[in-house]
Amino acid sequence: MSSQKVSVKRPQRWDAPFASDMTEETVAHLLSVEPFSLMTGDSFPKHAPLPGLLKNDCRIVTYEPGDIVIRQGDYGNSAFLVLDGDLLVTLQDLPKELLGRKKTEKMSWLNCLSQGWKNSRFAESRSRVRATESGTGIRNSGEQTRVFIQDIPGTIHLTQTHALNRGMLFGELAALNRTPRSATVIANTKSILLEMRWQGFRDLMKSDRGLREYVDHLYRKHSLRGHLRQTPELQNLPNENINALAKITRFESYGDFTWNRSFKKQSREDLAQRITMEPVIAEQNQPADDFIMIRNGFVRLSRQYGEGHRTVAYLGKGQTFGLREIAHNWRNDLKRGYTMSLRAVGHVDVLRIPAPEMEQWVLGSITEEQLPEMLAHEEHVPYRPQPERRLVSREQEIDTGLLEFLVEGRFINGTEAMLIDLDRCTRCDDCVRACASTHDNNPRFLRQGPQHENWMIAGACMHCVDPVCMIGCPTGAIARDKTTGNVLINDLTCIGCGVCANSCPYQNIRMVDVRDKKGNPLVDGTTQKPISKATKCDFCAEQSGGPACQRACPHDALFRVDLTTPNPLYQLTQGS
Repeated sequence: MSSQKVSVKRPQRWDAPFASDMTEETVAHLLSVEPFSLMTGDSFPKHAPLPGLLKNDCRIVTYEPGDIVIRQGDYGNSAFLVLDGDLLVTLQDLPKELLGRKKTEKMSWLNCLSQGWKNSRFAESRSRVRATESGTGIRNSGEQTRVFIQDIPGTIHLTQTHALNRGMLFGELAALNRTPRSATVIANTKSILLEMRWQGFRDLMKSDRGLREYVDHLYRKHSLRGHLRQTPELQNLPNENINALAKITRFESYGDFTWNRSFKKQSREDLAQRITMEPVIAEQNQPADDFIMIRNGFVRLSRQYGEGHRTVAYLGKGQTFGLREIAHNWRNDLKRGYTMSLRAVGHVDVLRIPAPEMEQWVLGSITEEQLPEMLAHEEHVPYRPQPERRLVSREQEIDTGLLEFLVEGRFINGTEAMLIDLDRCTRCDDCVRACASTHDNNPRFLRQGPQHENWMIAGACMHCVDPVCMIGCPTGAIARDKTTGNVLINDLTCIGCGVCANSCPYQNIRMVDVRDKKGNPLVDGTTQKPISKATKCDFCAEQSGGPACQRACPHDALFRVDLTTPNPLYQLTQGS
């Protein structure tokens, strides 16, 4: 059967603005408010002017007293500016039932079963390609069911909060770093906020130096003490000591924020050459001058081996380095340097505290009996910050060859990597067919990928800790789910630019030409070129039973594994 091309209008960046009610008058008012009044329009590019960013990437939201604005632990996709009102920030762990998190909506079992006969006969068919064809058709990343706390003083220890008021910015760190919120923010009075989705906020930061400096100032003023307090080695220190450490803590970044651009080039180099290309954070045998905390990203921990280096482990967010050496030098006349090297794998943010201050404010305030417990926190293994985490000792680390494979391929970035045991896999492709049946006959992964011995990492989205695919998306079509952190693509707001597919270091996002429900190719009405969309594994977000691929494997050869921590992989490879 021959198909006929169907001309449609290609989706554009601002087809679906963050809010439909942002008027020219509202934008004009925002331009008179700091920090926007301090910005010069000349510094913004023509494709993303300041008024355009405010109109299309921002929205005005109003919260009543007691409303929860953001929840600690939720993934952040937007930053907020207080236009009016007062809010409270608390690091206190509030009961789950009080926070009122909305559960991820799942299909009913009947709908799941009916997919098999409801699927389209044509690959990549769409009923709509633009969000403006029928309203926006999207759920904004900031939307959520309103939850309020009726008795704020009776629920929250007000002595453990700090206030946010007019002109203050919050939520920017989680938005820019694509990480969970570090605190809960609650409206104390009726509050009017400007919510900026992170693509627009990123462009504002990019074009205005003053805003970048302001964000750094806010971090030091409001967030640094919280980060120090969350570090296990420092969590029991008095406030006086934390304040003293905050004054001398240095914030440093290593590597490229868009490290994926050079990743393919570096992957062609041999291992010894690749390690030397990674920025050095701390070097083996050099004086142990600093206590180092990993704030974001991953680092390679290596030890000299012959003329090269051997990877010992990799560290992630929340882990530390250097305390063992500082403590040794504090207690002994014979000093020693760092026993291993620390290198940035991708983009890394670290906090540094000089050794003399660690001796004065940390080691000097504890007893000899407390020191072993403090040092126990500095196990050189990665972890995701979870309450139930269990450290794996150095003697239990995974095979060195497998460890090198994971670090070199940056697979340590993946929270839901698809590992296939080739000794068990019979290549029946039941996993692929299951994926297709749950995605309208469009499989979202490839059963092939890099291999180490009997383990293969299949071509499926790993829902990364550091999802660089999100960095360049101009519309926010690719974003984290608030509660699960899974990286999802909104098909309606995807404009087919291909930035995410080109950015993915693992080639796990594909661009596909789409058709209408009759199988006719959809083409741009102006250029007559095919309309494309980005597709990838969505971890079966709407399926009641979880990932269909894993459930369909008849030989238990397919596993979804969090590679940011060694525990699941160690247990898997040991057969436990």
